[in-house]
Amino acid sequence: MVKVQRCDWCTADDLYTRYHDEEWGIPEFDDHALFERLILESMQSGLSWLTVLKKRERMRERFFEFDPGRLARANRSNVECWLKDEGLIRHRGKLEAMVGNARAVLEMDAAFSEFVWSYVGVPVQNRWRRSAEVPPMTETSKRMARTLKNCGFSFVGPTTCYAFMQSAGLVNDHLVSCFAHDECARVGRE
Repeated sequence: MVKVQRCDWCTADDLYTRYHDEEWGIPEFDDHALFERLILESMQSGLSWLTVLKKRERMRERFFEFDPGRLARANRSNVECWLKDEGLIRHRGKLEAMVGNARAVLEMDAAFSEFVWSYVGVPVQNRWRRSAEVPPMTETSKRMARTLKNCGFSFVGPTTCYAFMQSAGLVNDHLVSCFAHDECARVGRE
């Protein structure tokens, strides 16, 4: 059996492997899915990505499927309840930011996908050979973070924005040795 070559950050955990193979770097244009990805990236700050993936389904259940309209109506009572749920990431600042970010996305003049994709137009196709070459942030992610903050978002710094851009396929940061690099590049050209 031939071993599939993946990015070296992808662990052998099935959840991680599925995320790498089926989501990470594949261009996403759906407003709702993009909002979820941004929230997950902001939840990850200071934690391992595997921790976020393991709690993702519970977060979907408790956070109204990441529906901005429903999350925007959450109140202090919701946050207090979420803080007691061990299946969630229990960080008051992140939870309050998620609610505030839902409100901010609803107040945007454009659709969230339109806003997000305006930063690149088409997916940026990088050709990294080693993980050490991949930057933690770029000028584009800095601009995105600044604009989001000006729109009322929080927990969306330049590193979080770049991780979001990678996740949502705005940039293809799969290593060239990874089987997914060429697939993401092909999807990005369609």
